[in-house]
Amino acid sequence: MKKIKIKKKYLIGAIIVAILFLIAITLSIFFILKDKPDIKKKTDKEKPDVVEKVDIVDLNSNSRPYAVMINNHPDARAHHAGLQDAYMIYEFIVEGGLTRYLALFKDQQTEKIGSVRSSRHYFLDYALENDAIYVHWGWSPQAQSDISTLKINNINGLAYEGIYFYRDKSLNVALEHTGFTTMEMLKNATQKLKYRETTDKGVLLNYIPKDNELQNKENATVANEVTIKYSNAVTTSYTYDEATKTYKRFVNGKEHVDDITKEQYTTKNIIAYSIYNSTISGDDKGRQNFDNIGSGDGVYITNGYSIPIKWSKAKREEKTKYTYLDGTELEVSDGNTYIQVYPKTGSITIK
Repeated sequence: MKKIKIKKKYLIGAIIVAILFLIAITLSIFFILKDKPDIKKKTDKEKPDVVEKVDIVDLNSNSRPYAVMINNHPDARAHHAGLQDAYMIYEFIVEGGLTRYLALFKDQQTEKIGSVRSSRHYFLDYALENDAIYVHWGWSPQAQSDISTLKINNINGLAYEGIYFYRDKSLNVALEHTGFTTMEMLKNATQKLKYRETTDKGVLLNYIPKDNELQNKENATVANEVTIKYSNAVTTSYTYDEATKTYKRFVNGKEHVDDITKEQYTTKNIIAYSIYNSTISGDDKGRQNFDNIGSGDGVYITNGYSIPIKWSKAKREEKTKYTYLDGTELEVSDGNTYIQVYPKTGSITIK
């Protein structure tokens, strides 16, 4: 009987020791975890920002775009090349009622771009707002002065013909319509001139990785046919292609076609608005001034519909802001965009 009591005593002691041991381990684990950094929090903090993917541009790319002046004289238009590779193209009026384009290229390998034409000073505002390297062949006196004053990184065909630009003399048009370049040439020029190759500005427009279904928005109207009259010399128009969900482009009623691919140019998005312009006093060529700093009304068109929007630009170098009527930032369908800025004396018709 005594022996059984002794065994029971030892058993109770063992249990007490085991309990104390478990308590010690538990406390040790508690203090270790208490002092350990929050792994999840640290991981979230160190995780790089990832922008949702769209096809038209790589939103995670920090390479600077190129803003190329494109000749839109009728003789040059017949030989346009490479414009479908541009993710965004502006169209503005110039002297004589004609227009020129400013085509934005980013991370492309386009083998023929042009024809390249001379600068006008108000185009610089849109190279600036995109933090782009400006590409042109010659300049107006106003543009020459502003490029110097504003210290704009530019590549000029007057200085680099035969190096970063070339003449396509097979076209059988006047010499000023034969200037072209390539993306490889422009990249070589950028490195040779030691221009900054990266940007932290991001792209101008707020792309979404899908279609912006405007028919679901207030004030939306059908937009199957879009006609924008710049002058008696130039009317730009678009026809919606429901099969491809893009707009086919026309100039003066004729298909706007790439001279290399022989395919008609198309666009996913159209932004259009009008501003005042005037002839520069004393300019013997009739060159224009643009009243483009300020704000106003416009339209955004995509996927067969149009809605009214607002635009504003505070300074030459600041980005133009595009918003819905309620002030929220405009969302743009994933695809290329033509920004049609036409004179107040012009007009737009949407059907």
